[in-house]
Amino acid sequence: MARLARPDMTLVQLRYFLAAATKRSMTEASLDLHVAQSAVSTAIAQLERGLGVQLFVRQRSRGLALTDAGEQLLLDARSLLAQVDEMTDTVRGKHYDVRGTLRLACFVTLAPFVLPRLISRVRELHPNLRIEIIEADVDGTTDLLLSGSVEAAIAYDFGRAHDLTFDRLYTSAPHVILAHDHPLAGREELALTDLDGEDLVLLDTPHSREYFLGMHEAAGVEPRVRYTSRSYETIRSLVGRGEGYSVLNHIPQSPMTYDGGEVVAVPLAGPRADPLEVCFVRVTNVRPTARARVIGTLAREMFGSGASGPA
Repeated sequence: MARLARPDMTLVQLRYFLAAATKRSMTEASLDLHVAQSAVSTAIAQLERGLGVQLFVRQRSRGLALTDAGEQLLLDARSLLAQVDEMTDTVRGKHYDVRGTLRLACFVTLAPFVLPRLISRVRELHPNLRIEIIEADVDGTTDLLLSGSVEAAIAYDFGRAHDLTFDRLYTSAPHVILAHDHPLAGREELALTDLDGEDLVLLDTPHSREYFLGMHEAAGVEPRVRYTSRSYETIRSLVGRGEGYSVLNHIPQSPMTYDGGEVVAVPLAGPRADPLEVCFVRVTNVRPTARARVIGTLAREMFGSGASGPA
């Protein structure tokens, strides 16, 4: 019996396919790749003909949807191209010569505490390596990783592991945030029961909301939520104006708020006040590139030395 000829496919075709599958759009893929849209369309059409399968269902109003064959190729192509990038990095030079662009997701409230220092350190040690940042909430970060839109992420470990590996960098303990002239602002530590009956200004991002409300429930306190916000600085400014207390895990070095108020951070007492783990996250079954390994190593060196958080 004659053997079926193996289809010819190129790395360019696979890269164009990966971009289109990630963006779910030929147009956005072409913009991301800095090539004409016709080049992306032609490469994917050739890939489909060579493989003898349909990779996408073209939906006029909703963009591209992957077929079952497309989903499988996406998984395999992502792994293969990561190995190609790794081989290229190895041929070009050693660990310290790594170059290119790494797309890194970061949980939005963590970004100002970890990214500036990390980016500056990368630029100092690896001037040919560029980090492209995408800020997102927990679910958005997970989607970016699993879709291959980013190679790695820095995020909290809320226990939703999926197919992700969480490498712990440090833990961040919760603190009560009060206006500087609040009667309890001078305490060395506070339990949530000390604030029972006062207004709460709640950080309202996915999973953060459940984390903070669950903390109150565990302490037997029913919080009186007066304001909510997805912004750290809005929360701090409202607290600084005496509009209530809040609970946050990361504490800026300056007690001053954007609008000139002042807040204090008091450690939260009690065995139920569990800290959050900040982790370097990647997809488990995808081999990390040299770029991702460099960033992960630097993040561990800078933030994973046993300290309670970024200095």
